[in-house]
Parts: sequence; structure tokens; C-alpha cells
Amino acid sequence: MADRKTIETVKKAIEDAPPRKFRESVELAINLKDVDLKNPKNRIDEEIQLPHGRGKDIKVAIFANKELAFKAKDVADYVFSPEDIDDLADNKRKAKKLANEIDFFVSEARLMPVVGKKLGVILGPRGKMPKPVPPSIDPKGIVESLRRTVKVRSKDKRTFHAHIGTADMPPEQLADNLETVLKRVESKLERGKMNIGSVYVKTTMGPAKRLW
Repeated sequence: MADRKTIETVKKAIEDAPPRKFRESVELAINLKDVDLKNPKNRIDEEIQLPHGRGKDIKVAIFANKELAFKAKDVADYVFSPEDIDDLADNKRKAKKLANEIDFFVSEARLMPVVGKKLGVILGPRGKMPKPVPPSIDPKGIVESLRRTVKVRSKDKRTFHAHIGTADMPPEQLADNLETVLKRVESKLERGKMNIGSVYVKTTMGPAKRLW
């Protein structure tokens, strides 16, 4: 169970947000201090599984051939064959559109060099280069795991955000998700919590509420 203060802060962020005609996301804003982000090794770049998921559909695509493609067709949102990779490389507009729509990519390990060569320029800058997997793997487990995963990247900015769910999720679940993200971020900082200046919670269009 999350800390009561965390739960109350999440509740306040949701309650004080003006009504919207769409389902708002809830996000965490983290402000770092005393961290040299010019040095890439000090940057946060994590994929974190949220205990209660993200509260919305997460799209997963797999680059696969033969056996893995057959197993993936009923579990992934998209399955791209080697021929599809060539087509996407020739149609940059379509490739960029898909890269923006799809949250995570997975690739059969032996296709990784091809994906990197032909689509790396599109996927790389978006932080969406695929996870390599063996052709014998059952893709169901990895797809289900990715649907509960959020990417947290600071890049070279002291302030960065992470989605922890949607406003219609119970505050207790959102608070659990929030603390899971915070603990991972703290574990990656040289001085842990001491390198975090402040933490805020907000909905997509709502006011930010300070946690600490």
C-alpha cells in the first residue's frame, strides 16, 4: 500500500482538475538537483513495469518471421515481416506515423541488424528501438509485460515526466504506480532521494500538486 500522503496528493490532483471531455492521463513530474546531466551516464533512461498498469491501451509491435510471427499474430497489435521492414524503409512518412502510434517494438534477434539499418534513424531518436528476443520465445508474456510498462527518460533535462495511469483509476493504484517509478529513479541516482529537488503530480490539463 502506498504512503497516505502520496494517495492524498494524487486525490487532490484529480479532484482539482477541471472536467474534460476526454480521459486524462496522470503524470509524475520529477525535478533533479545536483546532477550533471551533460554526462550521459547520469541520465535516467528506464523502462518500469507499473503494478496496476497504465489505464489505457498500449500498442506493441513485433518484427518477426515464420514461427515467431505466427505466434505473435494473436497477441501483438502489429506484426511486421522482413518484407514489411523494406516497405517501411521506403515509405518514411508511414514509418514515422507508426513509430509515433506504437508504444513499444520487439524484434526477433536475427532481424535486429536489418531493423537498425533501415529503421533505426526513425525509431532511435524516439527511444523506440526494439527489444531483441529469440525466435522460440512465447511472445504473450513479453507483450503483456510491455502493456504495463512506462518509459522514463530525463535526457539532459533536470525536469522530466512519467505517466503513471489515467484519472479514472483508483487513487490508491495511481499512488502505488507513482511510488514504483520514484523508487526506480532514486535507485539510479548517485545520492538517491537527495538528488531529487521536488516531485509533483498532475493530470494532463490540471494543476500540479507538490508531493515533496
